[in-house]
Amino acid sequence: MATALLILGGVLVGGGWSLYKQGAPRVAVVVVGLLAALATAGGLLRLLPGEG
Repeated sequence: MATALLILGGVLVGGGWSLYKQGAPRVAVVVVGLLAALATAGGLLRLLPGEG
């Protein structure tokens, strides 16, 4: 699961960069960036040792 979230975060970062370079509305770039940050944070949190 952690790997999938980290991959998703990377894809979203690339998509956000592409949107930015194409001149997409700032809101779209920010939303994609936030989703990328959430996916990456989720992947990193899944890597932490703990219960489960």
